[in-house]
Amino acid sequence: MYYKRILIANRGEIALRVIKTAKNLGIHTVALYSEQDRDAEHVLQADEAFPLKGTGLQETYLNARQIVDVAQKAKAEAIHPGYGFLAENAQFSQLCADSGIDFIGPDAKAIELMGNKVNAREFAKSIGVPVLEGVVGNHDKLIEESKKMQFPLLIKAAAGGGGKGMRIVREPKEMQAALESTSREAASYFGDGSVLIERYIENPRHIEVQVLADRHGNVIHLFERECSIQRRFQKVIEEAPSPTLIPNLRMEMGKTAVLLAKEMNYSNAGTVEFLVDEDLNFYFLEMNTRIQVEHPVTEMITSIDLVEQQLLIASGRTMQLKQEDLSIKGHAIEARIYAEDPEKDFIPSPGTISFYNPPNLFEGRLRLDSAITGPCTIHPDYDPMIAKLVVWDENRDLAIERLHLALHDYQIHGIKNNIMYLHTLLNTDAYKNNQISTHFCQQHAEVLNEIMLKEKEDIPAFLFHISFALFELSRQEASSVWEEIGYWRQSGTRLRLTDGSTVDVEILEENPYRIKIDESEYLIENLQFNEIEMTFEFEGVRYRFYRSKNTKGKSFVSCRGIVREMERWSEIQAQVSEGAGNNTSQSDGRIISPMPGKVVKIEVKSGQVAAKGDVLLIVEAMKMENNILAPFEGKIEEVFVEEGEQVMNETELLRLSINKI
Repeated sequence: MYYKRILIANRGEIALRVIKTAKNLGIHTVALYSEQDRDAEHVLQADEAFPLKGTGLQETYLNARQIVDVAQKAKAEAIHPGYGFLAENAQFSQLCADSGIDFIGPDAKAIELMGNKVNAREFAKSIGVPVLEGVVGNHDKLIEESKKMQFPLLIKAAAGGGGKGMRIVREPKEMQAALESTSREAASYFGDGSVLIERYIENPRHIEVQVLADRHGNVIHLFERECSIQRRFQKVIEEAPSPTLIPNLRMEMGKTAVLLAKEMNYSNAGTVEFLVDEDLNFYFLEMNTRIQVEHPVTEMITSIDLVEQQLLIASGRTMQLKQEDLSIKGHAIEARIYAEDPEKDFIPSPGTISFYNPPNLFEGRLRLDSAITGPCTIHPDYDPMIAKLVVWDENRDLAIERLHLALHDYQIHGIKNNIMYLHTLLNTDAYKNNQISTHFCQQHAEVLNEIMLKEKEDIPAFLFHISFALFELSRQEASSVWEEIGYWRQSGTRLRLTDGSTVDVEILEENPYRIKIDESEYLIENLQFNEIEMTFEFEGVRYRFYRSKNTKGKSFVSCRGIVREMERWSEIQAQVSEGAGNNTSQSDGRIISPMPGKVVKIEVKSGQVAAKGDVLLIVEAMKMENNILAPFEGKIEEVFVEEGEQVMNETELLRLSINKI
């Protein structure tokens, strides 16, 4: 028996990942949650859950003392930290030990040794593990020593990780400013402003080796993962095995990782990370003393549950796995789905997901690790990762194709995300031919943007217009769509896209549908749809569209990972009218522009009486005319703008007083 009860000191997908294995082993699971996570999936899936007092990360998921107190209250025998948060916190590991609770990870000594890049580097060097030429010391020493080194150099936070606190310096004159900024960033992120400099490899591979070590001196490696595809020094695609390593190099790197773990008396799961240059020389980078985000690719090529091994080792049992019995089966690739905007340097994009539809999963071939099951809010307080989509196939080419297709079927509405960016990247010849390095995303930024633009053009915009129009008709809940055509003809079928286009749509015939958009006609066949999903054929090609609507009334329509925002003309008018009403009180009667634009026509003048619903002005925005309506019957007191004038959002256009009879 491993344990009877464990507490998971984490949230989201990694908490669910631990819960899944624990339940398979018959272990009672205890979850933690902040107020924001009260209804989160990991809380619902755990056998038991306890609230964390306080607000913000420092008072909740980073509050070691409170977490240990909860574990004791819940009578948990062990704590699994997951990754991030307190997973590599030596003090937390020691606090668990001092409180009589097993920490499912290495001891405090190992975490402390590997937690500081300077200490880890010196230890690795002392046992013969290759390291890059580097220097530690104060700023004056680093500047002086850098004069003896070959540029470019890399400045790194000594206590850093996760790609934070790193800068590339290509010329000596940049050293002083880079040292100061990196030190400030390091102090802010990690509470330690110490930095080191080392030789920078221009086109390195980032390759890591998974190790397992029990408390009885047994250490093995489970081969390597290629993690070179990164943006902002953070991984986005990982694969196993590495397509770069030849068998002899794989064996040598594995032995080196095992040596490091043995020499430091390491216990539990860990990852030894290396940089590999273009001549296939490898250098120790760091060791992560926890389970990694990308651990699923290793599980898929070895069929070994790493969380189960963590539990086994932490409980003091002897590891039964032997190095000679392990082998690589097929190829696995993981893509991290992030709430971020690739078009704006991958800035996080928190917000509300209005529609969530992941691809269909296939046992052993397609795996999704996520805490999201439907519409939800992505909080700005936490990591922007939404999910990890992992595929397995017999070889790398097949795995790439499987992942590419799966990403096409992954639909997320409401927030910016990197799904289209990922399947675009996978489709480049450079990635397919393994011409990659840690600078791949940066070096191919222009090419990737061009491919994404072309992919958007592969699905004609008018098909989005047609699908949106048909979705809107289905909302009428009529016995026949055809019954609503008259309504649409009378009320107008103008649609607005947020990219600025305005179109008129008219249904001319049904079964098959003949649809007119502006002056062009299109034939749509084999139409099938429900409230959120639609399929039809156009010119022999079958398309599948998805539709959702957020709480603000904005609609989203997607196909093959391309998402467009649209609004129905009549709803836009209602929103403008409602907005004017909301911003116009009976006391001041201010009529405010709901958007930036140009006043193209003023329909009223001072002293005139306007009835409720009368058009007061017309403001053109995004190539579309917007009628500004009177929210109530009243007298025009004053008009503050002129025709042709550009106005900003919330500009006061005119003032309307209540018409008293």
